[in-house]
Amino acid sequence: MAAVRLLALTKDFDIGFWRRRPVAALQGVTLDVAPGEVLGYLGPNGAGKTTTMKLLVQLLFPTSGSVEVLGRPAGDVAVRRRVGFLPEAPAFGDNLSAEELLIHYGRLFGFAAPDARRRAARLLDRVGLDAERRRPLRRCSRGMRQRVGVAQALLNDPEVVLLDEPLAGLDALGRRAVRSLLLSLREEGRTVLLSSHILSDAEALCSRIAILARGRLAAAGRLADLGLEVRGWELVVAGVTPAQVAAIEPAPERVTRADDGRCVIALPRSRPPEPILAELIRGGARILALAPQHETLEEFFVRTVAGREAEREAAG
Repeated sequence: MAAVRLLALTKDFDIGFWRRRPVAALQGVTLDVAPGEVLGYLGPNGAGKTTTMKLLVQLLFPTSGSVEVLGRPAGDVAVRRRVGFLPEAPAFGDNLSAEELLIHYGRLFGFAAPDARRRAARLLDRVGLDAERRRPLRRCSRGMRQRVGVAQALLNDPEVVLLDEPLAGLDALGRRAVRSLLLSLREEGRTVLLSSHILSDAEALCSRIAILARGRLAAAGRLADLGLEVRGWELVVAGVTPAQVAAIEPAPERVTRADDGRCVIALPRSRPPEPILAELIRGGARILALAPQHETLEEFFVRTVAGREAEREAAG
């Protein structure tokens, strides 16, 4: 059973004043998120990421298709108690402190006051808020408020965590604290749907990604299975002479020599590396490592979205 399931999900919004017309925010999106999986939900602005999140917690309702969480319809009350949610722009009572806010939410969940205080203190520690936890939220930076939002999403110890841009607005320390927290959620086996435009974070945190483009699912899968292009090879050798390096054909794109005698050689993909390895070994060099150099997730993302845009323009 999928922890989160989107089945032919479509959402239209009516725009215009005199002559209202529907505009599709999501168009037939089908996607499963497995239990214990951290899925990065990626896409440019306006792709439909936030719309999907709101459909999952019934802040919006689908035009067609269906949404399931933990095998039940998204609006099921029992399921809601097992889900944590961070909206894209959380709004909190400005006069409350972070600590007071989390205790209040804990009481709304039905926790006894001592339990609510313990949960609030533990989560504020996990997101890296110390003295700031007793400061009124109106005096907190955007990054601090974002960390409070992440903490409130975990207050009920959820099985499924829906996070819409959790790393937006964070400084380096805040990003480190929240990234560490997200990694711990993965280790605990929780299911996380992470919407983000920070692709390096998605690459580091997510076991699988899904890319939206203009409301349609453009690609989905594990990074290793997405067909990231091989840009070349990185070869690490020892005992190689400058003459041997100069004799490599085609010429390396980059050669870096380390103090310990190792040499890192960036080979183009235009020639298989095996003949080059054989030549170096015959010359007395020792091969320490050989690894393919793939395009980054950001490069794959741009290529995928651009391809979908080109297909759309060609279709008229």
